[in-house]
Amino acid sequence: MNQPDSYQAMLEAVQAFHTKHDFKHTGGEELNYRIALMAEELGEISSCVTKGKRKEMLAEEVADLFILLLGTAIAADFDLKTAFWDKLDKLMQRESRMVNGRIRVSEFRGM
Repeated sequence: MNQPDSYQAMLEAVQAFHTKHDFKHTGGEELNYRIALMAEELGEISSCVTKGKRKEMLAEEVADLFILLLGTAIAADFDLKTAFWDKLDKLMQRESRMVNGRIRVSEFRGM
């Protein structure tokens, strides 16, 4: 399969998937349903990590989640690329702390 290297190409491919299966008119773009699907994918990612499954299996599950995220941006009609860069800009301004032996990057309100 041809694999163009751009966000726009990925977004268009996911839109084609939504169109092929008529998600807009068959409940596939309903946000509560999409949240449930994302939770399911997170469970599958967790299983890959905790059970030491092959890297290829983890990559496939993360790709499933990424496709769902792109599809959620389509369903909710927002620009995920802009949201990504806006959020990353905010994160880059935040401080980090060690919390329970692990690094955290947060606004640390009340901590």
